[in-house]
Amino acid sequence: MALVLAPEAPLVDWLSALDAQIGRSPTFFDGRPVVVDLGTLPREQQGVGEFLQLLEQRGIRIIGTEGAHPSWEGVETWGRPLPGAGKPGRSIEMPDETAPPRDAGAADAGAMDANPSRSAETNTLVIDQPVRSGQSVVFERGDVTILGSVASGAEVMAGGSVHIYGPLRGRAVAGLAGNPRARIFCRKLEAELIAIDGVYQTADDMPPAMLGKAVHAWLDGEQMKITALD
Repeated sequence: MALVLAPEAPLVDWLSALDAQIGRSPTFFDGRPVVVDLGTLPREQQGVGEFLQLLEQRGIRIIGTEGAHPSWEGVETWGRPLPGAGKPGRSIEMPDETAPPRDAGAADAGAMDANPSRSAETNTLVIDQPVRSGQSVVFERGDVTILGSVASGAEVMAGGSVHIYGPLRGRAVAGLAGNPRARIFCRKLEAELIAIDGVYQTADDMPPAMLGKAVHAWLDGEQMKITALD
């Protein structure tokens, strides 16, 4: 399971935003394989190879790239380009809505092999089936709703809030792009990790009284609060 980073021009501003996210959650990228989707950058972009070096200096482990233009020098150093399922201009790798389900793997890093159905609002993503182990759903533009469970070893990341209508056994990350008002809701808390705007709790940190219950998590200043919904 890998995370997809999709840098946007100007790269200096994008790096500044990334540094702010790393500052809020210094261990977020620790040991995690990352695919860099370069498809959003203009063909005339300069210094892409040097940009990837700057990512590595930040402790980001790059296992491959997508969407690189043949004219960019130094990109091939960072592994063979991976076959991308994403479309140009999209910040996160997601399958086409009409595509049949397919198994997640290294070549589909960060992709969810489900048929997501979007609501009328462009800032909401609805996944109408469980998220299986090894799958990752990442949606920076708003809320994510899962109509099922999130298995151990799976993760859901949203720029807004996360709603899970089933057991949460994997990871749920809300406020990914820096939104302290984001919240996490799940029908049964059995999570490996939950995080909001860089503030996180692992399974060992969660209140024992909340485990196995329908819960609501939010930020109160710099502290995460978890309460039962029942």
